[in-house]
Amino acid sequence: MAEQSPEIKGGGSLILAWQVRNKRILMVGGGEVAAGRIVNLLNADAKVTVVSPREGLNPEVAYRIKHNQVTYIDRKFQPSDLDDPSIVMVLTAVDDPVAGSEIYKLCKEKRIPANIADVPPECDFYFGSVHRDGPLQIMVSTNGKGPKLANIVRRQIAANLPSNIGDAISQVGVLRRKLRKVAPGIEEGPKRMQWYVCAVI
Repeated sequence: MAEQSPEIKGGGSLILAWQVRNKRILMVGGGEVAAGRIVNLLNADAKVTVVSPREGLNPEVAYRIKHNQVTYIDRKFQPSDLDDPSIVMVLTAVDDPVAGSEIYKLCKEKRIPANIADVPPECDFYFGSVHRDGPLQIMVSTNGKGPKLANIVRRQIAANLPSNIGDAISQVGVLRRKLRKVAPGIEEGPKRMQWYVCAVI
């Protein structure tokens, strides 16, 4: 039995699809890196609060603020920004590494997961390179070691996917919901799976 067990290869990350819909995320910084993070958060339907002086805002971040896509606080970060109990995650993208480290320490004290941009040791989680087509999301992660390389690998994977894969997955989702209505019981799971496989194949 032991011979069939997979070999443990430490040093990886636990890759998850973190559901942040309607959850409050604090973004400290308003530059180019912050702009990319904000897009990811808004695509995940998160409620984003941006803390950054107005003079340092990236044009895209300014656009999000102008159109009320994020909540905006026009100043530098203050420790009291972490007092909101609804905050479930903190991201920083600031040019001051000392300030980033201090924010990370404060987050650890409050047990709030944090990502300090470009400082892998001070990240509870990493952002990968993501390909999205409707409901399909594929992330390539290098655990903070090579973001540019992750982007190259992600593009190669995406180039080999069928052009209509997102629509196909959406239709599969519709089928699954219909089958759950026809055979809703837990004990009917094998029956649903059989119908599902026949329909997809």
